[in-house]
Amino acid sequence: MEPIEAKGDYVLVRVRVRPRAARNEVTRGPDGGLYVALTAAPKEGEANAALLAFLAKRLDVAKSRITLTAGAKARSKTVRIDGIAIEEICRVLSV
Repeated sequence: MEPIEAKGDYVLVRVRVRPRAARNEVTRGPDGGLYVALTAAPKEGEANAALLAFLAKRLDVAKSRITLTAGAKARSKTVRIDGIAIEEICRVLSV
């Protein structure tokens, strides 16, 4: 399954989060998946909030257009992004 998938008027992005990293960054894993390292801790939703803020800033979209749809308590997460084309997401998150 591809980590970035267009679904009508929105895009789903599947990521694997690594909290408590030295810096925030996006990388591609050997399996082709997207991995997001975050400096935030995985407690009380801090890492989830940091993920959404990081993606919003990186993709230059409003935070209100990004929603965590799956994986709130897991490292594997699915994020819904409205208002941006899949091509733009692929370009910005390409590593």
